[in-house]
Parts: sequence; structure tokens; C-alpha cells
Amino acid sequence: MYDSILLPIDEAAAESSLLYHAAELATWDDATVELLFVADTGRDSVTVAEGEIVDALVHEGEEVVDEAASLLDSLGVEYTTSIEQGSPAKTIVDYAERQDHDLIAMPTHGREGLSRYLLGSVTGKVVRLAPMPVLTAPIEEEGFEFPYGGILLPTDGSETALRAARHGLDFAAELGADAHVITVREDSVLASAGDAVGEGEGAAQEAIDEITAAAESRGVDVTPHIETGETDEEILACVDREGLDAVVIGSTGRSGLDRVLLGSIAEKVVRSADVPVVTVGGD
Repeated sequence: MYDSILLPIDEAAAESSLLYHAAELATWDDATVELLFVADTGRDSVTVAEGEIVDALVHEGEEVVDEAASLLDSLGVEYTTSIEQGSPAKTIVDYAERQDHDLIAMPTHGREGLSRYLLGSVTGKVVRLAPMPVLTAPIEEEGFEFPYGGILLPTDGSETALRAARHGLDFAAELGADAHVITVREDSVLASAGDAVGEGEGAAQEAIDEITAAAESRGVDVTPHIETGETDEEILACVDREGLDAVVIGSTGRSGLDRVLLGSIAEKVVRSADVPVVTVGGD
């Protein structure tokens, strides 16, 4: 599924369960992990020590990378390391493209007092900008179930949602996981668009059926869910209710209708989910 995983890290991420999770995924796929520390050029970090000009952030990055590398060594994971300078989000995405990584793994919300530059806007920007899938996971969780037993695939009927669902189904087929497909009808969105209730229900079922057909061709069992409410809340509620282990979601969605899965919804799920979330862009 994945051959090359880019794992941007800082001092918080180097100690998180995301590092273990990336190692598990790499071991499963026989993939290589690249540890990347970005020294943010927007921060004043240059100082003089013993008569020499020293970039404190680069020095910090070397220590962080060494710590994370020690863990990967102990787990027998093949890895490389790199330290880059630049604006974090753009540097991460550009580097991933340049090095042909097919997955970026990023941390999300962290323990109070432990937030670092990777835990907020940077992760959100990477999710929006990256042309390859991005796996995000909360940094404070002690560990994640792997291989996943159940994966949730949200859809709004858009081509991007279908593309993300196919990616999730391929993942499920590789892991031997079950798939749950959810589409959420938001009353306010349907009303503003002038959709009749029956038309909305028909569109929801059509979106479910399209993914179900794709699942059957891959030999993946599917459980459908059609809900009404706030999209991100219903997605997270389904994860909890069904005891699912991951979400695969499109990072953009249908234009119009407030673009149900675009940006704000996908990012809300990324920020709030207690399980790993893989976002798949439209490119």
C-alpha cells in the first residue's frame, strides 16, 4: 500500500505513539520511514557559541531526529533522516513531493502544555496542500489498534470522496479489515439548496451504493450508514459507536452545498478523532 512514509517530527512527536504507529505500518508494508525535522526560518534561532555561529533549531533537530531514530532502530524499521530549513508546512509538502513519498504521517492535538509547531495550523495546512495521502493521529493517545479491524469511509457523493473511499477500500483489503460507509444529510444544507427530502435520501443511497459496489469488487465487507445531523459529529459518533480503528476521508468535497467534506469538515475530523485519519486529496 505504502512504500515510503514521511514522518515530520519535533520533540513532542518524537515521543508520541504516532512514531510507533508509523513503524507498525512500515513493518506491515515493508516500507521505509523518513524522519524529517524542519527548522522554521520564521523563528529567530541563530546564536553564537564559543565563537561559532550556531543555528539552535538545527541543533535541536539533530537531537530530536537521533532520539526518534533510536526507536526505529530498536523496532527494526528501515529509515532515513533529514533536517530542512524553511516554512514548516510548505517545506514538508515540497519535500514529500521531491522525495516521492506516498504517505505523510502527522500528529494532531496534544497534551496541554505540549503543543508544538506540528500540532496546530501546520498539520492542517499539510492536509490541505499535500497531493499524497496524509495520516494524522492524536499525539496524546497511548497507542492505536493495528492492523485496523474496521475503517470508516465518509462520502458526500463527490468524485474526491469516491477516490478517497477507493483508497480506503484498497487499504481495508490489504489489512483484511471491514469497511463502514457513511453519508450525512445536513438539514440546513439540504434546505438552502432546495433539495426535497426524497431527493436527498436518494442521493445519499446512491453515494453509498457506488462505494459498496467498489467494495464488492475488492472482497471487502461493507456496512452502510445514512445519518442526519452535523457531518463531523456524525462521523465521529459512528467511529465510537461501531468501535472503528481509522477513518479515510476526502480532503475536498462536492462544490456547492457548502462543500460538505471540504476543508472544514475533514479538518474537524482530523482535529477531533481519537483514531488515525487518512485524508486523500483531489489531485
